Amino acid sequence: MAEDNRERRDGPRQLGHQPLNRRHAHRIGEERQSEGQRADARRCATQRPCSTREGDDTLTKLCHPHAMDLTDRISNLHAVRDRITAAANEAGRAPSEINLTAVSKTFGAEAIRPLLEAGHRVFGENRVQESQAKWPELRAAFPDLELRLIGPLQSNKAKEAVALFDVIETVDRPKIAGALAKEMEAQSRQLPVYIQINTGEEPQKAGIAPRDAADFIAACCEVHRLDVIGLMAIPPAHEPPAPHFALLAKIASAHGLKRLSMGMSADYEAAVSLGSTDVRVGSGIFGQRA
Repeated sequence: MAEDNRERRDGPRQLGHQPLNRRHAHRIGEERQSEGQRADARRCATQRPCSTREGDDTLTKLCHPHAMDLTDRISNLHAVRDRITAAANEAGRAPSEINLTAVSKTFGAEAIRPLLEAGHRVFGENRVQESQAKWPELRAAFPDLELRLIGPLQSNKAKEAVALFDVIETVDRPKIAGALAKEMEAQSRQLPVYIQINTGEEPQKAGIAPRDAADFIAACCEVHRLDVIGLMAIPPAHEPPAPHFALLAKIASAHGLKRLSMGMSADYEAAVSLGSTDVRVGSGIFGQRA
């Protein structure tokens, strides 16, 4: 992880590459993997690639996530944008209404920089400490980027979160609301925030229960004076997401909130059809995490 979080000093890799046969591509992938990963990589060599671009006889990705190269991620980014556009058009919405947050958690600066160079600017991270290790240097090179916290926040990390992030999407309890309000005042940074709703009322998951949403939204706005711009939700993994997206949209509408952060790699098109303004796509762009 330390190596992943250290930006390469000799600049980004070149995007162009010569066609590789499967054996050669796999050998290169193995050289970059740790001893613990090599057994898995050898098994992967006997399987079909997870995906290849149609009409391209170049091997684009083996089943091991580290085999994905920079051109794959840029191609994935464009493909996700195209699918968002198609979903928006089908729903009678303007594609420009929908923001794409590229979720870069666990990936180092060397995997992120090519997307920045390709013009993408909005990224999401789950952990404050991991983000501190890679984003300050990237922000120095790309000052117009927008970094969003989309993972749980501990109150003792509120100071660092306010200093580093541009948007907080996971305000999920009164203690966090108070800690963020205090730090924003101390740092003179009024960040936009989303309130996380636990639409499935799952005990292991963060977020306010739907029945408590009205009181919590009011407290965030009136007591803590937070700039609440929308709601965020992660539907239960083993349930159809559409009812949860519809519920989040209903709660937001009842409180005059315009932004809906909902939809991830597996379901962002459904989310767009139900009013999402912010989709969070990680593996659909960067590939599966180790």
